[in-house]
Amino acid sequence: MTSVFDELERQIMAEMRKIYSEKTIDHAMNPRNVGCIKEADGFARITGPCGDTVEISFKVKGERVVDAAFWTDGCGTTIACSSIATELVEGKSIAEALKINSKCILDVQGGLPESDLHCAVLASNTLNEAIRNYLSSKNKCV
Repeated sequence: MTSVFDELERQIMAEMRKIYSEKTIDHAMNPRNVGCIKEADGFARITGPCGDTVEISFKVKGERVVDAAFWTDGCGTTIACSSIATELVEGKSIAEALKINSKCILDVQGGLPESDLHCAVLASNTLNEAIRNYLSSKNKCV
């Protein structure tokens, strides 16, 4: 019975590789930074037009993001985009973090099908809202 499941998994992965990059598949199946940062310095939760919700939280030390996490109830592509967003922001200054947008996320992935572009937008919008949350708590302007 195992060989039937192994063959099915092989076929599914072959089909996914026709649509998505290895980077996207890897982050979807092995997401980084899943969870929520306790006592986060920045936090945001956004539900996109597709119905997926993304939360991003992070800690700042010395004006640099030192830890970031995400949670989503979304699809594999939303998982991948959120995972990549948290990797991109870690170690960045707040000014550098503000420059992370959907194009940055898409560049890391090697792109996405047009039908999935909104997932990168949702992840970047959530990250940017979390940064705004941090800045407003510090009474700083964006």
